[in-house]
Amino acid sequence: MPSLARIAAIIAALLTGSATMCPAADAPEGRLVEIENPLASSQPLQGYLRQPRDAGALPAVVLLHGCNGGWRQLDERWGKLLVSWGYVTLAVDRFGPRGLTSTCAGGPPPATVFDAYRALDFLVQQSFVDRDRVAVIGFSQGGLLALNSVERGTIERASNDKFRAAIAFYPPCLGIKDSMTVPTLILIGELDDWTLATECRNLVEGRDDYGISRQKGLGVPIEFIVYPGAYHAFDVPSLATPVKFLGHRLEFNQAARDQSVDAVHKFLYATIGGQEKLQ
Repeated sequence: MPSLARIAAIIAALLTGSATMCPAADAPEGRLVEIENPLASSQPLQGYLRQPRDAGALPAVVLLHGCNGGWRQLDERWGKLLVSWGYVTLAVDRFGPRGLTSTCAGGPPPATVFDAYRALDFLVQQSFVDRDRVAVIGFSQGGLLALNSVERGTIERASNDKFRAAIAFYPPCLGIKDSMTVPTLILIGELDDWTLATECRNLVEGRDDYGISRQKGLGVPIEFIVYPGAYHAFDVPSLATPVKFLGHRLEFNQAARDQSVDAVHKFLYATIGGQEKLQ
């Protein structure tokens, strides 16, 4: 029987495959950047930065990968698309500096919870980024980190600069205890058996992990979209043939992916501006 490491490698290879969606042939090339000076941290972050050809200070998006890594593939899948819409993008490598390959067997390491803000701190120092128009988008475990970054609490308060919007693709919602501080969008598959839609619905509707209602009227409302017939990782085209990973089904869903592209575009335009029409 294949080892867990072997299965993880297979999943990573699948995610590396033909993972682009809505290919933007004219998307500007990006570059690998050091998010922090190595002297500033024992684990300096790196990431892949894409910058539109448009002049002036532009809105930007931080991209956070899931528990199996794949930050380069995330850039291919979403970074190219977002930059073609006029957004600066920064796909963060949460694992490389820490020597990690997978954190799927548990939650995100505590050291990673501030990575989104470390990326934000880098972006706001760039002359081509509008510091008041930066959003964070995370996927699976990265989606949890995106939610944590805008949840009212210690992490959100720790940074002088703030995210203006957050999007979480199929995040684990269990354990989110407080309200959101900015407009937030959660996108999840109806049949997701890894990160459950019911748990996210409880969060959105103001109930705690036990279904008990929280205090009403606090925080910014969360927009919530559930895609019928969709499983975990529904936006990854290389998973057109479903796979099982840690007992969970991962499967691309064309309809859900297309609808999520439209939802993300509209949400970003409404919250941080950018191009109004899909290209």
